[in-house]
Amino acid sequence: MQPDLLPLEHSENTVLFQLTDTHLYGNTNGALLGVKTLDSFHAVVDSILESNLNCDAILATGDISQDHSTLSYQRFANGISAIKKPCYWLPGNHDYKPSMGAVLPSEQIKPSTHILLGENWQMILLDSQVEGVPYGELSQLQLQQLDEQLLRYPTRHTLILLHHHPISINSAWLDQHQLHNKEQFWSVLSGHHNVSGILCGHIHQELDVKINGVRVMATPSTCVQFLPNSNDFSVDQQAPGWRRLELLPTGKIKTDVFRLANNRFLPNLNSSGY
Repeated sequence: MQPDLLPLEHSENTVLFQLTDTHLYGNTNGALLGVKTLDSFHAVVDSILESNLNCDAILATGDISQDHSTLSYQRFANGISAIKKPCYWLPGNHDYKPSMGAVLPSEQIKPSTHILLGENWQMILLDSQVEGVPYGELSQLQLQQLDEQLLRYPTRHTLILLHHHPISINSAWLDQHQLHNKEQFWSVLSGHHNVSGILCGHIHQELDVKINGVRVMATPSTCVQFLPNSNDFSVDQQAPGWRRLELLPTGKIKTDVFRLANNRFLPNLNSSGY
């Protein structure tokens, strides 16, 4: 299958906005741990628009829906339409792929899994969902395709997207739900030298570390945040947020995390799970 091509509008640098773990409901009053997720999602989109920052595409790295409803995915599509840029999405453990597919074809949301970004980069989207369980796993077919795509474009710097975190993050309750075959994933990457970054969601917190020379990043949820370095389930008082990434022709990644400036979306801090 031929990859899609995303032409760059502003410069030779690729600029991407990541929104993740929106956990939307069909019901406009749907709330996760006390936070109305549609309201917090709209507030994040508004903050992006108010920033006046340009981008080439939007990345949505899973857990778009909390209730599996087709309407929840339509609410996501309606919300991001104001940004007026292509959006690439992938499923998380809370998503329901038939409902995701029901909003496609969409003029804005692209079901592509392999995208060439300008002249210097490629982006590979992986589906780490294992139906019915919170942890992630990549199929042997996906691992094979990842290997082939990296081999096919060896001179392109690569950004890999998936929902589940492929490293341990010193948080026992979240790490039991990480990518379960992460050793196989990293084994594939070890055979190539063109992977610059890995971008995920799932952990509802900011992460930016280097593993085996590859930058691994996660981004705050647009709704509820999880407390870092917590062995038991615990929510954080940090505000919802999003990430901006700038991919340079050299293979370097410049990135910033932005959070909402007010404290409008505090979760129930006594929550014991969801």
